Amino acid sequence: MSTHKAAKTKLVFIRNHPIRSCYLREPGGQPTSIRAMSTNNQEQDHLESIFKQKRILRSKVRQALKSMEPSLRSQEDDVIQSIVLEAPWFKSCKRLCAYISCSGLREVDTSKLLSHILHNPSPDGSMLQTVKKLYVPRVEDKNSNMRMFNVSRIDDLVANSMNILEPASVDAGGNEREDVMRANDPLDLFILPGLAFDRSGRRLGRGGGYYDTFLKNYKELAKERGWGLPLFVALSYSVQIMDEEVIPVTQNDVLVDVLVSPSGVIPISPAALERMKL
Repeated sequence: MSTHKAAKTKLVFIRNHPIRSCYLREPGGQPTSIRAMSTNNQEQDHLESIFKQKRILRSKVRQALKSMEPSLRSQEDDVIQSIVLEAPWFKSCKRLCAYISCSGLREVDTSKLLSHILHNPSPDGSMLQTVKKLYVPRVEDKNSNMRMFNVSRIDDLVANSMNILEPASVDAGGNEREDVMRANDPLDLFILPGLAFDRSGRRLGRGGGYYDTFLKNYKELAKERGWGLPLFVALSYSVQIMDEEVIPVTQNDVLVDVLVSPSGVIPISPAALERMKL
């Protein structure tokens, strides 16, 4: 457990803004093939426009993060993690996915959260099993494929070629680690990184598509098995939060339910508001 004094959770309620699908009006009187070609071109132009806007936003946010004083970054890291540790949705969760922060990417630190989970003993006092079951990411290739493996100790994490900690696919005994996509029980919570977020729950990633691809697959699995979805929570420095609907999105982008910033917890979706009642 972190010795840092827990920050008082501040709830900032905002109206949910669901993303509406855009439909293109077909011009009348044109052959089907021409209409289809015109529609495809318009859709392609629309996507290119979105990707361009995202590139511009990424550049601006990266510069803002680079300009943050180290002392301010460290202070916000501590406050954000303290807020999460005291949140009812964190205390009540049993199975969660969480990212392993990378200082080089200027992500909100998660080391205290992970340490708390992995060092917190079970009710019988045993250190061999933690109260919460934790899954962390392992990048498989450069094609947006990522897996989430269960870890039970900090020592389960090793540095990859980019010096980012991740779990080996097998444990010290050579046994395969449990993949969350093959688990028998659903997740309660998913703690996400990101480059920027807006107050309608839109998330701007770093462009690799790893989390959007993984979350799409997990949501399909949950639907097949009749599971409810976990609470999607994003951790964000102050400079990473933008106004509502500022971040452009495509149909593959996944919205978050909750933002946690140094200012407090920002519940966005109905699921988040419901979980606040716990």
